[in-house]
Amino acid sequence: MLVVFEITKENFESECKNSSVPAVLDFWGPKCGPCMALMPKYHDLAEQPEYEGKIKFCSVDISKNRRVAMMVKPAVMSQPTFLFFKDGKEVARLGGSALTIEAIKTKVDEISDIR
Repeated sequence: MLVVFEITKENFESECKNSSVPAVLDFWGPKCGPCMALMPKYHDLAEQPEYEGKIKFCSVDISKNRRVAMMVKPAVMSQPTFLFFKDGKEVARLGGSALTIEAIKTKVDEISDIR
């Protein structure tokens, strides 16, 4: 079973940018309806055995860790937003209220080389 790592300004570099495996980072807020609808699906995706050791699933509660949203360039300005990191660089970004778990899964599969 995989874990979704909670990201703060203190661990952003080590858990996402300097991760030995690709990382996906969910920027969400507790008052964001689309965020709350996606969250259980995102956690279910993180628990899929095919991803173990191949990708790291992370999460940022923007209401508590707004600085993390400002640390990436361009800054995260809307919720939900998902950033995808590989080899220390952001390689993709998805967001918006119409975002689906299928789109997130497709990008996860691409960056983790699972197909």
